[in-house]
Amino acid sequence: TKTSRGEFDSSEFEVRRRYQDFLWLKGKLEEAHPTLIIPPLPEKFIVKGMVERFNDDFIETRRKALQKFLNRIADHPTLTFNEDFKVFLTAQAWELSSHKKQGPGLLSRMGQTVRAVALSMRGVKSRPEEFMEMNNFIEIFSQKINLIDKISQRIYKEEREYSDEMREYGPIHLLWSASEEDLADTLKGVASCIDKCCKATEKRMSGLSEALLPVVHEYVLYSEMLMGVMKRRDQIQAELDSKVEALMYKKADADLLTEEIGKLEDKVECANNALKADWERWKHNMQNDIKSAFTETAEENIHYYEQCLATWESFLASQTDLHMEETSEDKPEA
Repeated sequence: TKTSRGEFDSSEFEVRRRYQDFLWLKGKLEEAHPTLIIPPLPEKFIVKGMVERFNDDFIETRRKALQKFLNRIADHPTLTFNEDFKVFLTAQAWELSSHKKQGPGLLSRMGQTVRAVALSMRGVKSRPEEFMEMNNFIEIFSQKINLIDKISQRIYKEEREYSDEMREYGPIHLLWSASEEDLADTLKGVASCIDKCCKATEKRMSGLSEALLPVVHEYVLYSEMLMGVMKRRDQIQAELDSKVEALMYKKADADLLTEEIGKLEDKVECANNALKADWERWKHNMQNDIKSAFTETAEENIHYYEQCLATWESFLASQTDLHMEETSEDKPEA
């Protein structure tokens, strides 16, 4: 980490972190900011079956995704100042381990979980219209981005199979040229064209795996994260609803309930405002990220087809010229 911010003790830090440390940080951020949109973490084991665990490609893919996770937190106007994030970036392993133990106890966490489950089962009586619209957007977005993710993965898989098959054609034409003396130059030219197209295909696949697939899959994970954010918002409102209902039926001390309701109303308002502000920021980033990914992919595809077309056109033109020369030589003199 390199920083110029005054709350850090130094301008540079270097620490080692395991995947479980990232999970801890994500959990602490959700605990401190339940209705902010926390960036998603990549899966621990597989990325949609693309590569196997401990495969070099998988490790590098996950490393980049974890780096993006940290960059998104650092760029967030609120999360970047979270104390646990600072500890994550600066503390040595033993310091981080000690800091983790300072969290709420097991019984406290279990109590919070049980209460959250009970409230989520109970549901909210009347979710505000703007959050109804937000929830509808998330459901539709989740369906569409998951479909795009599946199609993108299928295209990548088919491209990889095509590339593997095409890679065999060049050597086949070279072997063929050794047994066909009259066609040797032509077959070697075909082999050369196939080789160039094969390299162009591999470059396009590299662009897909770096520019499109990770972006689409990140937003699949974001869609799951957004559903969790909405549930946490609803849990806060459900807690307020239950206290208001208890006061109506005088199920407990009225003065105490009135005080708790006042605090919960403030909590709900803060949660709603935080989500609304983060929602607009997230939508803006999402639209830019996906637009950029598809635009870059489209440009790569155009360049790929132009390159392959130019390769074959050049080869065919050379063959036409050669054929015309041979025809001219065969004509009898006048």
